[in-house]
Amino acid sequence: MPIRRDKASLNIFWLKDESLEDSENLPEPDVIAQEIMENLEMALEQFSYISEDMEKK
Repeated sequence: MPIRRDKASLNIFWLKDESLEDSENLPEPDVIAQEIMENLEMALEQFSYISEDMEKK
């Protein structure tokens, strides 16, 4: 049975990142960029471990 369109709304206006409410205290863009790079590097490292593990099986 297909889901009716009015029952499958993707409207997510109610999701809110409360940490962004105080936008005056955000870090500088270069700090944000560095944190993003660090997170991406960690994710890539984790994917490498997963890939290596899958190759062993």
